[in-house]
Amino acid sequence: MRRRFLLLALSFVGFVSLGLPDGLLGVAWPSIRASFDLALDALGPLLVATTTGYVLSSFASGRILARMSVGALLALSCLATATSLLGYALAPAWWVMVGCGLLAGLGAGAIDAGLNTHVAMHHGARTLNWLHACYGVGAASGPVLMASVLMLGLPWQRGYAWVAVGQGILAACFAATLRFWPRAGSASSAPAKGAPASTPGSNPPAAQAASGASTLRLPAAWLGVAAFFVYTGLEASAGAWAYSLLTESRGVGAMTAGSWVSVYWGGLCAGRLVFGFLVGSAPIHSLLRASLLGIGLGAGLVSFDLGALPTGLGLALLGLACGPIFPSLIATTPERLGAAHTANGVGFQIAGAALGQSLLPALVGVLASRLGLEVLGPALLAAAVALFALHEGIVRAAAPVAARGQDRTVARA
Repeated sequence: MRRRFLLLALSFVGFVSLGLPDGLLGVAWPSIRASFDLALDALGPLLVATTTGYVLSSFASGRILARMSVGALLALSCLATATSLLGYALAPAWWVMVGCGLLAGLGAGAIDAGLNTHVAMHHGARTLNWLHACYGVGAASGPVLMASVLMLGLPWQRGYAWVAVGQGILAACFAATLRFWPRAGSASSAPAKGAPASTPGSNPPAAQAASGASTLRLPAAWLGVAAFFVYTGLEASAGAWAYSLLTESRGVGAMTAGSWVSVYWGGLCAGRLVFGFLVGSAPIHSLLRASLLGIGLGAGLVSFDLGALPTGLGLALLGLACGPIFPSLIATTPERLGAAHTANGVGFQIAGAALGQSLLPALVGVLASRLGLEVLGPALLAAAVALFALHEGIVRAAAPVAARGQDRTVARA
């Protein structure tokens, strides 16, 4: 029992560590640009490098776990992440930092996949929800940490160095408990129905009979991919650019702006915690509609410059409403596509999410360099409207697919 609790506690801390670097970046970016004399839209290459590493390692995690325990994978992955963050702190040139971003993605993707595999195998859906909420804890802590570093007059590199030390300690903890972690190579069962998934790179359910080509012939599959692309792009864009909007365009102080960005990420965490308790009290698509309307309202408050407080409250609402979207859409994949297409569908959705997380913030950066940082608000609002429309399309497309799946199940029985 103690061993089980220890591994679960390390899993939670591991997911906190996933969120910390994401939270650091938005606040550090203006200082990073100044250090390397970069354009406003130069963030794109770093995001692309990180996402590339994330996708590569998460896709390879199944084969890796067939050859080593989850603990060994986590220890090596945390070591890779610690090395990449230390590389950020010591990078003499921008291209070195971009290269470290690839290593950061490789480490983070493996941590994500390894922890999801372990918790899905040995714990229930509620634990998975809380696990994913821990990402929000890390992402909310990052802006406060980096803003504190800058307010103390220290260079932004110091914040990354401190987090690198923490990651190194976590790697040592995983290594010290190596013998306690089970091997996952023989397990390929899907999470229980309703169990949420995580950020791009989570382990999909076990492979089903349908081919990828047949899944791609389903309109609901393409709508799901599009929804994940837009959602993660919206979430990442708000996290990456809100600090710059507040400080460089609206004259908000660095500490206040950093605090509001932390509130945004904290709202993401709180939304997942609260939604986990609400599931079952109403149809999940009704709950999702309420969340999507909240996203629209939050984006609207950010769009219209009504002052620092309304903008901050808009970010808070945006984070709170965004929280349950990703795990809930993953959990409803079987309903949308049918059991035979679920594994393919989840994989395609995660791929779409990874691309959205990288490409849309980069696009916002390009637009901001040409039109100004105030473009962030309308971009978030447009994404919120598109996401609501995609969800409604998903609901309509899911019904006939689910019905056909049930008919085939009955026929086989």
